[in-house]
Amino acid sequence: MKGGIGHRYSFSLEERLIISGQWREPAIELTSRQLQIIDIVKKRAPISGEQIAESLNLSRPTIRNDLSILVMLEYIDAKPKVGYFPGQRSVSRLGSSYLLKETKVKDIQSIPVVIRETTTIQDAVVTLFLQDVGTLIICDGDGKLAGVASRKDFLKVTLGNPGAVSMPVSMVMTRQTKVVTVSPEDTVLDAAHKMIFHEVDSLPVVVPGGAEETVPRLDVVGRLTKTSIVKLLLDLEAKG
Repeated sequence: MKGGIGHRYSFSLEERLIISGQWREPAIELTSRQLQIIDIVKKRAPISGEQIAESLNLSRPTIRNDLSILVMLEYIDAKPKVGYFPGQRSVSRLGSSYLLKETKVKDIQSIPVVIRETTTIQDAVVTLFLQDVGTLIICDGDGKLAGVASRKDFLKVTLGNPGAVSMPVSMVMTRQTKVVTVSPEDTVLDAAHKMIFHEVDSLPVVVPGGAEETVPRLDVVGRLTKTSIVKLLLDLEAKG
């Protein structure tokens, strides 16, 4: 009897790897057609099964099994009535550049910390520290973007000038015409480029808030921070 008394048990290579903790599930080799499908979905998502089949000059039933396998293996993802998207495994292999290009600002924006332009610098500084943010978004009486003010702005005006604490923030803020903003529909990659080029840590997320004017009227719907972008990349690493 194999493994019985007086018989030396001979472990297979697979069994030895399992025991040592070095065993890895064998990788499933994808067919050339499946690789083509992944590439098409990456470039044209969202895309329907019919459109994928047309790109391959095949019928939809012909690739049905391929699509099912790729969805099961998480190379692509399917959303009813929308189409196919790159799956988690595909996104992980594409890396951070693809993720930043495909993620919209609205997907990771946070709630804006907003104060009125009539708020005193003292109250603004209190808000800054209570909310643990580096920049405050400032709106006018109609709730439209008026400007932004950072910790550096407050330090410059208050150091050596105790009376400055009672001044309105409108005296120290960067005016709306010079504020760098992003739209909810912008890609995170474009937003990151703006942050680096303008050397800022956060950006107001805005949408048009009125009729066409010389100075655009903008509604603030969120804020995008470097921390949010870093968290997005760290989540990618964790899933990879």
